[in-house]
Amino acid sequence: MRKKQAQILIVDDQEEILFSAKMILKKHFETIFTANSPKNIISALTENEINVVLLDMNYRIGFEDGREGIHWLKEIKTLSPNTIVILMTAFGKIETAVEGIKIGAFDYVLKPWNNEKLLETIDKAVAESRKNNKKTVVENTERRYFTGTSQKIKQAYAIAEKVAKTDANVLILGENGTGKYVFAEFIHQNSERKNQPFVHVDLGSLSENLFESELFGYAKGAFTDAKTDTAGRFEAAQNGTIFLDEIGNIPLHLQSKLLHVLQTKTVTRLGESKARPLNVRIVSATNNDIKAEVKNKTFREDLLYRINTMDINLPPLRERKEDIVPMANFILKQVAQKYNQENWQFDDNVAPYLERYPWKGNVREMENKIERALILADNNTISVTDLNILDFEDIQENDDNPLSEMEKTAIEKALLKHHGNISKTAEELGLSRAALYRRIEKYDLKN
Repeated sequence: MRKKQAQILIVDDQEEILFSAKMILKKHFETIFTANSPKNIISALTENEINVVLLDMNYRIGFEDGREGIHWLKEIKTLSPNTIVILMTAFGKIETAVEGIKIGAFDYVLKPWNNEKLLETIDKAVAESRKNNKKTVVENTERRYFTGTSQKIKQAYAIAEKVAKTDANVLILGENGTGKYVFAEFIHQNSERKNQPFVHVDLGSLSENLFESELFGYAKGAFTDAKTDTAGRFEAAQNGTIFLDEIGNIPLHLQSKLLHVLQTKTVTRLGESKARPLNVRIVSATNNDIKAEVKNKTFREDLLYRINTMDINLPPLRERKEDIVPMANFILKQVAQKYNQENWQFDDNVAPYLERYPWKGNVREMENKIERALILADNNTISVTDLNILDFEDIQENDDNPLSEMEKTAIEKALLKHHGNISKTAEELGLSRAALYRRIEKYDLKN
C-alpha cells in the first residue's frame, strides 16, 4: 500500500501513546513526528510543513481540565493557520474537546482509540489540509486586507508599504480592535521575508515567569519541567518577522532582557551561555500611550528607540466614517465564506445605523457583531436588530433625523408583533428593557 504524502505531528507526554500512534500512522502516511512536550510544537511547525497535529489536551499531573490543550490549539492556529488540529481526550472530557472544535480544532479522538476510527479521522484531516492550502493560494492573490478610502487609513497603508521593503523595526499604535495584528501581517507579507515565518507573541497574556523561556527558549534541565532543548519564539521567527503584540505591557524589570536581544541581535536560551545569532525583523504594537509611559518611567526610553524606527498610527473607526459600511460588507463576505455560505447581505436600512454606532471596540467589535448576526439571521439578510447596534447612549435628539424615524418604526413593528410585551420586544431589538422604555417615551409610543 502506497503511503499518503503528509507530515503529521503527535504531541503527548506519555511515551507509550507516542509509540503506539506512530506505529499505526507510519504505515499509511509519509512522515510522522512525535513530541513529548507541547513546548516543541513551535519548532516543529517552523522547521517542517506539518499538515496535521494530533494534540493531547493535558500535560501536567493533577490538572485534567484540558486548558493546556486549548492554549496550544490557539497557538497552532495562530502560527500555522492551515495546519489541522485533532484533539486527544479521555471519555469524561469530551466537553472541553467540543469547546476546542468551536475555536478551530478539526475533530477529536477518544483515548484509548479505535485504530480504524483514528485512521479515518487523520485521513479526513489530511484531505482538509490540502483543501486549505489550495484556498490559501487564492487568498494570497486576492489578499484579505481592507484598505478603505479614508485619508488616515490610506496614509497608514502607504507608509506600511514603504517600510515593508526595508528591515526597519516598526511600532504600530492604535486602540484595541483597530487591526494591529492584520497590519503587522500586511507588513510581513509585503516584505522580502514573506516566505519566512511570521510569529505572533501576545505579550499581554504572557506571565512573567514564562517570559524568558517562551521568548528565548531553554536548555534541557534549565528548570524542573525542561525535559528537552527547546527553541523560543525569537528562534522560531529566524529569517522572518516576530510580532510583539501589546509590548507596552512588559514589566520594567523584563524590558532590559528584551532590549539586550534587540541590541545584540542574539538570543541565549535559559540554562545556556552560548549566544545564538538572530536575523529577525521586529514589528511591535501597543494600545498604550507609550510616550507617556516613557515619561512616567514605566517604559524604557532606549527600548522605545529600538522598536520604533518607524511608528504607524491606526485610526479608530469613528475617525474613518466613510469606511464603515464598505468594511462591514467586506467582513460579511469573509464571515460568510468562513461558514461556506453565499449571497448574504444587509437590510437596506442598516447602513445609517452602522455609521451612527460608536464602535468603541473598532474592527474587532464589528467582526464579532456581524458573525453573531449571520448565525442568528434568517433568509441570508442581516437586519439592524440582528446586529444589536441600537442600544447605546448616543441618541440623536433631532426629530427630523431619518434615523429617528426608522428607529421609531422598528420599535412600533416589534411592539405590535409581540402584543406590547416589553421583554420580548426588547429582546428582538437587542435592547435592554430600560433602553426600550426610554425610546418608547422619546417617541411617545405609550398605549
